[in-house]
Amino acid sequence: MEIVDYLRVARRRLWILLGLPLVAAAVAASVVLLGPDRYAGTSYVAAPALVGGNAAQQYTGTQAANQFAAAFAAAVTSPQVLDQVSTDTGVDAGILRAGLKVEQVGASSQLTLTYTATARDSVAPVLAATGQRALAFLFTSQVAIATDEVKAATDELTTATKAINEWEKTNKVSQPDKLYQATLQEIASLRQQRLQMEAVGNGRGAAAASEAITAGQKRLDGLGPKLPDYQALLAQRDTASGALANARQGLQQARAQSQAADPAQVVSAGQVQPVSRTRAVTGLVLPVSGAGLLLAVLLVAMLEQLSRNRSTAARAAVADGPAAGTPAAIGPAPATGRAVPYPRGTVTGPAADNRGTVTGPAADTRGTVTGPAGGARGAASGPVDEDTVVSPVVSTRRADDDTVIVPAVPARRSDQQRRR
Repeated sequence: MEIVDYLRVARRRLWILLGLPLVAAAVAASVVLLGPDRYAGTSYVAAPALVGGNAAQQYTGTQAANQFAAAFAAAVTSPQVLDQVSTDTGVDAGILRAGLKVEQVGASSQLTLTYTATARDSVAPVLAATGQRALAFLFTSQVAIATDEVKAATDELTTATKAINEWEKTNKVSQPDKLYQATLQEIASLRQQRLQMEAVGNGRGAAAASEAITAGQKRLDGLGPKLPDYQALLAQRDTASGALANARQGLQQARAQSQAADPAQVVSAGQVQPVSRTRAVTGLVLPVSGAGLLLAVLLVAMLEQLSRNRSTAARAAVADGPAAGTPAAIGPAPATGRAVPYPRGTVTGPAADNRGTVTGPAADTRGTVTGPAGGARGAASGPVDEDTVVSPVVSTRRADDDTVIVPAVPARRSDQQRRR
């Protein structure tokens, strides 16, 4: 199809292309104009201390502001926060979800929290409760998590310390690692003293030093096999101690962020204002009209396709012609004397004023007849009076044997012809 064809279709179906969007726009406008008054309020969330800073903070890096905005928007519409706000204000959670909206102010960390409802008295309480619950969801939960981590690390440290105490009680030795090191130092000192005594000829002192060295070596031999197990317990205690230190540091940072997210310091509420119906109509009618126009275009395309299909089927039926055995048709020929396009079959009728009869084969759709007076072209024959003219008829014979009997058509002569 060319552009002209599309324009022709659009002009023929113009009432659909214009009517459907107009009806949709009218319905949308009536919904807004006939609906109850709506009120909107906005609160501003500004917490620069929560975004950026050192790596220990929750939101850091170049995308910190966007991450904070996305997290706050998700928290506002989370089921937990909605249920809490619904409990605080008495507003249904579904109404809260439909009326709350969060937007980021440019690329900054500041956010706007807007709530729209039909009840003016519920707007301000909902904004206050939502800001408080959302910030608590984001940061107070971090304090709870950090507290749990501290508790878990403390339990691990307690378990490791208890295992060490039980080991010392079972082996009847306290701090064998330190005792082992002290014994090694003692043996080294005794060996030095023995050498000095032997150098000055003090045999008794050298013998006493040798006995002390032997006793110390026995203690080392007794402690040596036990040290690996004890050192493993010490390693567990050191790991638990380090985890506890990290957990306490995280708890401290989480508490600092929670204090920085205090709603009294972060959230500021604006005034509640009635929603402009003009703006609401504009914001609703334009997209609804666009959707109606799209639907109208699809409907026109479907109607055109159905029309084309019916036209194609009709042309195919005409080309094939009626089936054989169609009942015969009876009637006079037209006034010009030409053959009538009768369907297949036999047509019989008296000549005009019962004065003549023409017989010939029937045609398919252009039925021409041949009279007894001529071959391929001849005049109709029959008794006529002096003021009657029988027009000739033309015929072509088809392959079938259908016959048309058409009456001759009389035509009155003019007065001038009569005088001649």
